[in-house]
Amino acid sequence: MTETAIETVSELEAVIGKTPQQMYLKDIDHLDAGASAWIAQSPLMFATFSKEDGPHVTLAGGSPAFARGEGKDLRVPLDRIDDPDLPRAGQSFGSLFLLPGIGETLRVNGRIRAIENGYIDVAVEECYGHCAKAMIRSEFWNAQPLDVPGDLAAFVDASRFAALATVNRKDHADLSPKGDPAGAMARMDGNDTLWFADRPGNRRVDSFRNIIEQPALAMALLVPGSTQVASVRGRAVLSTCAAARSRFEVKGKVPAMAIRVEVEDIALRNSAALERAAPWPLSGSSDIDPARLFIDHIKLNRTKGIAARLARASLSVPGASELMKKGLAQDYKDNLY
Repeated sequence: MTETAIETVSELEAVIGKTPQQMYLKDIDHLDAGASAWIAQSPLMFATFSKEDGPHVTLAGGSPAFARGEGKDLRVPLDRIDDPDLPRAGQSFGSLFLLPGIGETLRVNGRIRAIENGYIDVAVEECYGHCAKAMIRSEFWNAQPLDVPGDLAAFVDASRFAALATVNRKDHADLSPKGDPAGAMARMDGNDTLWFADRPGNRRVDSFRNIIEQPALAMALLVPGSTQVASVRGRAVLSTCAAARSRFEVKGKVPAMAIRVEVEDIALRNSAALERAAPWPLSGSSDIDPARLFIDHIKLNRTKGIAARLARASLSVPGASELMKKGLAQDYKDNLY
């Protein structure tokens, strides 16, 4: 395959577009009441920890409220984490909290203050909601319990959801949800190369900027319905190779970019966190309104300037939450692939 590697941010933006500044208005630097309630209802979390050899990713889960958070503090019990030996004080931390039946996810990033009394104590630096496109494409909550191929390559080909972990030069970790139909999420070329595609998401390019700065990445690949996880670590290259991109065509849409991972370590294993969380079949749903959380976060965002003030003012009108819901639903319909 003839590969054209993307090596600069300007080249990246020329391919997938620039992130609109208003996308960063959803960021807050703490856990507000809505985020705390989200974490209290979540039975499943993906987490990444930065280490000298790059990011590592794992799962944590159990009954709702296994983790707790408020303000600048997030506490996660070590015995709910699949890899309790990964976290260390001082590490950069990224996480993704899922809610039963909800497509949107909550991302919480920060740095580990301490490991004590059986808990990870995280100093929260960033919190924001992520759109539902990855969860919709993967049909995450529609799955039923199933047995999947024990062969690693077959499992990767059958995967439909991934948590992608990266870290930038400033040692800030990022954990992003990825989702696609089976056969279009990720593909193996032999034993040492894995490909996956870029799809429309929340229009932020943090993960790909990080790969340009620091190509080390980690992924947790899932087949919704199975409690097995394929854990991948390696070094990535952003590619516009036409042949590579065409392998991930879905509904006539070919992604603008494919990512090649030179695999350094890959393993298939059972996840105790998934067993405890038991997300499939879906047995309940959350009463949390993601659109309301998005609006609250935009109002709490401290960005200055006319555009930010106008955005906050526009969300103070009656019915703003319903308008946000309709806008999200239309975006999910029109820009899924």
